[in-house]
Amino acid sequence: MILETELLKTEEISLRQVELEPDDPQRKWDPAFHFDILDRAGVQIGGCNLRLGHSEALYYAGNIGYQIDEPYRGHHYAGKACLLLFELAKRHGMEYIIITCNPENVPSRKTCEWLGGELLEIAELPEDSEQRRLTGESHRCIYKFRL
Repeated sequence: MILETELLKTEEISLRQVELEPDDPQRKWDPAFHFDILDRAGVQIGGCNLRLGHSEALYYAGNIGYQIDEPYRGHHYAGKACLLLFELAKRHGMEYIIITCNPENVPSRKTCEWLGGELLEIAELPEDSEQRRLTGESHRCIYKFRL
C-alpha cells in the first residue's frame, strides 16, 4: 500500500513526487518513490528517492538515493530530505533504512554521519551486482538507520 506524500516538507525544503516506480521482480526491488527537492521558494535544488523493502540488491544499492545540485550544497539539504524520507518509510512499516555510497564520496559519507547512521561495513560489491555493472565501482559503504 502506498501512502500519501504531500506532507513531506519542512520550513526549508519540500519533496515533490515526480514518479512512483512499480515493483521490479527482475531486480528484486519493491516500489520506489522519486522526488524533486525544492527550496522554500519552490526552486528545484536536487532529487532523491526511497525504495521500499529489503533485499540483497537493496543492501548494496540502498533504500535512499539523493543528489543536490552544486550551487546548493553545504546546507545539509540531502540530510534534511532523508529525514523526510525516513518518515515516509516509517509510514510504510519499515523499521530501518540502508543508505550506501562510494567510500571516496566524502560529502555523502558526511551526510550519513550527520544523520546518525551506523556504518555496517565497507563491502565489496558482488561481481554480478547491478551497482558494480552500472557504476564500475567495486565497494560501497553500507550505513543502517533505525527508524
